[in-house]
Amino acid sequence: MAIRIFIDQGHNPSGPNTGAEGNGLREQDITYAVGLYLAGLLRDDPRFEVRQSRNTPDEVLGTSNSTSLAARVRAANNWPADYFISIHCNSNPNPAINGSEVYVYRTNSQPYWLAQHVLNGIVARTGTKDNGVRLNPALYVLRRTQMPAILVELAYLSNQEDARRLESDPFGFAQGIYNGLLSYFGFAPL
Repeated sequence: MAIRIFIDQGHNPSGPNTGAEGNGLREQDITYAVGLYLAGLLRDDPRFEVRQSRNTPDEVLGTSNSTSLAARVRAANNWPADYFISIHCNSNPNPAINGSEVYVYRTNSQPYWLAQHVLNGIVARTGTKDNGVRLNPALYVLRRTQMPAILVELAYLSNQEDARRLESDPFGFAQGIYNGLLSYFGFAPL
């Protein structure tokens, strides 16, 4: 039985719940591209089944911030997915802040260990700084999903070097997440 992975490409291309911007990049464009590449890698691997929250670059979910988040969680819960991966880009008023981090609902849990593998995969593949696995039980997509869920902050749009990595190698970030999944499940690459 294939493992069902739900990929949530964070934020909408327009309207409610658009993402951060920095160094000429929009979060929602990066998350869409990385999610698309990740879905492709998972579709090519018979051990996985995959669905995405945004199936076209201009798809808008919900009519407000809260209904956008609810639509993503509902789609994953209704499938039902085995794992939920929400993809985001970070931003900070201080342009020196950089790196990758993954958020979970609680420590010492299945999502926590998955997050560690995914973070290791991203850092090894893209060369971003490892900011660790962090706890944020307030995040709606981590609170309301009925399966292990992680929220991946790929890198900082507000940092010039991170932004360059995001722009030039979205596939590398997807491959990092995929490599982390393989490591978590103890799978050899195909």
